Amino acid sequence: MSQKQHPNLPPRVRLAHTPTPLEPLPYLSARLDGPNLFVKRDDCTGLAMGGNKARQLEYYLGQAVAQSADTILITGAVQSNFVRQAAAAARKCGMDCHIQLEDRVPHNDATYMGSGNVLLDHLLGATIHTFPEGEDEAAADANLEAIADTLRTQGRRPYVIHLGIDHPPWGGLGYIDAGREIAQQAQTMDIDFNAVVVATGSGLTHAGLLAGLRAAGQRVPVYGVCVRRDAVQQKARIERRLGEILDLAGLSRDTATAQDVHVEDTWLGPGYGRMTDEIREALDLGAGTEALILDPVYTGKVMAGLIGMVRRGDFKKTDNVLFVHTGGSPALFGYEELNKAVARD
Repeated sequence: MSQKQHPNLPPRVRLAHTPTPLEPLPYLSARLDGPNLFVKRDDCTGLAMGGNKARQLEYYLGQAVAQSADTILITGAVQSNFVRQAAAAARKCGMDCHIQLEDRVPHNDATYMGSGNVLLDHLLGATIHTFPEGEDEAAADANLEAIADTLRTQGRRPYVIHLGIDHPPWGGLGYIDAGREIAQQAQTMDIDFNAVVVATGSGLTHAGLLAGLRAAGQRVPVYGVCVRRDAVQQKARIERRLGEILDLAGLSRDTATAQDVHVEDTWLGPGYGRMTDEIREALDLGAGTEALILDPVYTGKVMAGLIGMVRRGDFKKTDNVLFVHTGGSPALFGYEELNKAVARD
């Protein structure tokens, strides 16, 4: 099942339905009276309701298969899309999955704790562990390793997908692929993009996308909308991850540099996974104009940022701006306040 994409790259398994569509957003563009908006539909990757993490998991699972692993371990927030897709990827590769759900968002209602991605985690047969911290990546990874050690004593062969900054960002290679894919689609469609807007969280999607676009000769600015950390912390993280991903891909560090890293925290709000009025407006506009189903954690926040940047005058009306839809719609069903708001409407 595993295969080499390029002599310099690690083993990879095919999990995502790619290339994903790249589409215009004429009705949202008209509603905002702004630039020409487009969307990269990485919500359409196909793996267990889709999302961007399928691209990253192709490289993690490639290594797991090459190492004859039989169990995948991963950590994330309760409504994590990465965790859900990791459980699905494990099943596609004939493996078990142990997932660790961190207490990262101040929700403890039954809907948040049991619906959305959590429901899918159970449906996929994952073994679920809980972790009381939400802002300590090193501790979360250490607890994963402890679970892995226990599994080893039982004769299992675990592969750990780490969250923390001190582990190699193999998943970023999946977004080098995405950047090159976007460049090819833009050429085929005869579009010159003036900006790309994407979520910036763990950093692998943002940094990998930037590396892939630059490797394909695209100098378009890539704006990362912060979903978890402020701009100062996030810029430093992306700069580090960018260099590491370029190294893993066998690309020169001159391909993309710190000057290429742009992050925006104006729409961060009270923090990760927290609803704001701007996010709610973004969810409504995305669905009401283009049938784009966004989530409160990532894509809703990024769309809120894109809408805000348009209204702030960051783009000319003749510009072509690409929104990267990284998926996450199952998380919608974990937010009870959205159900109540819809009922009031």
